[in-house]
Amino acid sequence: MGITARGVGLLVAAVVLLAVGFRFAYPELALLGAAASTAVGYALVVAAWRPRLEVARHAEPDRVARGEPAAMTLTVRNTGRLRAASLVAEDRCGGAAVPVPLLRLRPGRDTTVRYDVPTARRGVVPVGPLRVTRRDPLGLVALSRPYGGTVPVWVHPRIHPLTAVPTGAGRSLDGRVDAVPHGSITFDSLREYVVGDELRRVHWRTSARVGELMVRENVDTSLPRLVVLLDNRATAHPDRVDGVAESFESACEAAASVVTAAVRADLPVVLLLAAPEPAGTAQPGAAPLDRLAAAQLGEDTLDATLSRLRRDRAGDTLVVLTGPGGQDSLGRIGALRGAYPSVVVGVFGAAQPAHATELVVIDAADGAAFAAEWDRVRRW
Repeated sequence: MGITARGVGLLVAAVVLLAVGFRFAYPELALLGAAASTAVGYALVVAAWRPRLEVARHAEPDRVARGEPAAMTLTVRNTGRLRAASLVAEDRCGGAAVPVPLLRLRPGRDTTVRYDVPTARRGVVPVGPLRVTRRDPLGLVALSRPYGGTVPVWVHPRIHPLTAVPTGAGRSLDGRVDAVPHGSITFDSLREYVVGDELRRVHWRTSARVGELMVRENVDTSLPRLVVLLDNRATAHPDRVDGVAESFESACEAAASVVTAAVRADLPVVLLLAAPEPAGTAQPGAAPLDRLAAAQLGEDTLDATLSRLRRDRAGDTLVVLTGPGGQDSLGRIGALRGAYPSVVVGVFGAAQPAHATELVVIDAADGAAFAAEWDRVRRW
């Protein structure tokens, strides 16, 4: 609850009038002071009354690509029995305030406001809550309360179409790696039988030896598996324009393009970030485009990430997307060639072309240029 400047002035005047009136025996001044203090007390009671409002909001749509239109529809309904007079409301949309007309909203009636959500920048735009300010008729006291929750609008990076995806890599037991355009089923491991497994997959010789049913696990070793590593270290993207690293935005667009192309081709794809994702944002289990929308620059943990990539070997083709500050790390990335048959590095915003042995390096100014160059060197 806050007393306005007018309320503060009237309250000071009431104290002064009461003090002077009683001190020098002026009943008229004391009466004016009592009236002023009564007005302030009445304003406090009126402003403290909490209107009963229901707030519903709907984003249309709640996920868009950067630059595409998105709108928020807000409906406020008066569920109380009294007219909610003298209300001023505004909705929060990112860092902006949107006025919502609520003056004299009758009981059982509602009002609807529709406004555009800014999508000029990639990110997660929080919309809400609605803040309703209750004022007394004299404007002495104002009380602001939140109504409703917050709805996120996900602004994904732009997606540039890619016309090519990598071929598979079939691994034999002697360590050879051959390019295989189609999938094939290969024995991978044994596990315990569970209800529902097909009996034809039971490995009877091992089952007899261990004394319980063991089932063969098969994997498609020749199906291309992509790992996309987005270098979101602050040191990899040192250049800023109005606080925004354009090289990082381009890397996000390239990552979104590669992931989308893999999904459309029914290829397994894994998205990794070099720096930890902030708490409260889209986590590793979320959709890749949502994670890219929430991606932010962070601390340098590239060594730990590369060690995990070397240990896990989560795919056949590794795509690393970095900025001008990431050129010093190409040697460490090239050390992964033993674990990944194909390693492609996209460098964005670099003043000089990047070079690395045994790596396919794509120098690009932005995501569109990366997509064009990706298609040109698609047979890596």
